[in-house]
Amino acid sequence: MGCLYTSVLFLGIVYASSVQPVVDIERTVFYRERAAGMYSALPYAFAQVVVEIPYIFSQAVVFGLIVYAMIGFDWTVVKFFWFMFIMFCCLLYMTYFGMMSVAVTPNTEIASVVAAAFYGLWNLFSGYIIPEPKIPVWWRWYYWADPMAWTQYGLVVSQLGDFDSLLNNGETVKEYLRHYYGFKHDFIGVVAGVHVGFVVIFAVIFSFCIKSFNFQKR
Repeated sequence: MGCLYTSVLFLGIVYASSVQPVVDIERTVFYRERAAGMYSALPYAFAQVVVEIPYIFSQAVVFGLIVYAMIGFDWTVVKFFWFMFIMFCCLLYMTYFGMMSVAVTPNTEIASVVAAAFYGLWNLFSGYIIPEPKIPVWWRWYYWADPMAWTQYGLVVSQLGDFDSLLNNGETVKEYLRHYYGFKHDFIGVVAGVHVGFVVIFAVIFSFCIKSFNFQKR
């Protein structure tokens, strides 16, 4: 779980941060071409969203194969598919989040500050440092709104959520995950749907903001 947690956190932040200066530079070109009547906002935004998919997919496959083999997860088609799907969606929504943070702010400096605030909150409420059952009830809503919490949930239950091996306290792995972390193996379908939802939400907000906001100073 520690390996999966650090992988999601580190890679997600790297992907979101590295895309920000690229989007900022491309946005300057977009302003110029749109003023000349060459670019339409929505096709431009859609192209930026779609072009990231093959790159992120190939990187997720390379990372997933290495990590999956080194950790020693079960080599079953279903578990490997879930691992790759959730990692791919995680890298994708974090990339779109980085793009979105640039689209709603004037420059990369402000975008990085805004994004860093979310990184800290997402890290705190991811469910690893403080498990969901131990989070105060009035803050638990943020756990369910935290994309990294859903990724952590999906990766853990897809690989360990059906294990019946006994731990030293007499519980099975499945029972321990359920009572200590609140992870349920039969919830994996909902987790997958939420991941797709985060990808779509961040991509749509990015597209809308690129179309609606103009931070050009002239």
